[in-house]
Amino acid sequence: MNQDIFVLVEHLRGQVADITYVALAQAQSLAVETGGKVIAVLFGGNAVELSKNLAADMVLHVESPVLAEYTCDAYASALTGLIKEKSPRAVLMGDTTMGAEVAGVLSARLGMPLISNCVSIKGGKFSAKICGGKMMVEGELPAEPVLVAMVPGGFRVEQGQAAKAPEIKTSPVPDLSGVRVAFKQYVEPEGGDIDITTQKILVGVGRGLQNGDNLELAEELAEALGGAVCASRPVVDQGWLPTTRLVGKSGKAIKPKLYLALGISGAPEHTETITGSEMIIAVNTDPAAPIFDLAKYGAEVDMLDLMPALSEAVRKAKGG
Repeated sequence: MNQDIFVLVEHLRGQVADITYVALAQAQSLAVETGGKVIAVLFGGNAVELSKNLAADMVLHVESPVLAEYTCDAYASALTGLIKEKSPRAVLMGDTTMGAEVAGVLSARLGMPLISNCVSIKGGKFSAKICGGKMMVEGELPAEPVLVAMVPGGFRVEQGQAAKAPEIKTSPVPDLSGVRVAFKQYVEPEGGDIDITTQKILVGVGRGLQNGDNLELAEELAEALGGAVCASRPVVDQGWLPTTRLVGKSGKAIKPKLYLALGISGAPEHTETITGSEMIIAVNTDPAAPIFDLAKYGAEVDMLDLMPALSEAVRKAKGG
């Protein structure tokens, strides 16, 4: 085992996921303790463009038609070969749909310990979220090579970014002959709805909405603020809003100037996609809701009481 820290670069359609930068920031901190280097592992093409902001000592690039688009089968097979060959101290990735899938396969295949929902590692100890982010646990970092699936909270995105592009080293393609799953196509959502990823102001609603009839209150508030309404998974599952408005691992990542999170508890699958917001304001009746950990400001009130009063206050402030 060497002391290098590997970070799997998660990217989709030419964009590096923010959680990759979070993982790189943690890797930089961990590498100081181990004395190793930070190695960003990048699969697929377009290496120069995807690598330009990565805060890594080196990018290990593996290019193959099988790796051109993500499939768990291909990524896990390629990483298996690299881990066996390089024996890094730790392999970090995002605890996203992609990262969690790959990490689980690698842990079972290689017998490596896996730390999920990890917030940070420092001084040989890790902190992680459990119970949907409602509790934090601490533990000793395993002495053997370890897999770590990161969630937002311990590091900022910009801490994993660099002004100077790292060196790119091409790695031989591992044996991918056993890969059985192939990428077929992207399925885009139906057009006609707003793109929440381009909105400067978003009013996010969660389980605290209680029923679809209350959505009108959120829409009135969003109109008063000059923004749009989005939602966490429970609202979309109920059919109160379309999947195009879903914020989360299985939806969209957002970067508004203002994100008003109403009745949203703050599960990791939601919070990891809102860290790019310039300002987060949380409203929840539960004082222990994890969303307050990310929010700049928060209020422990019922969103249904707040929305009409806030809409009226905003309209008065605007003079209308």
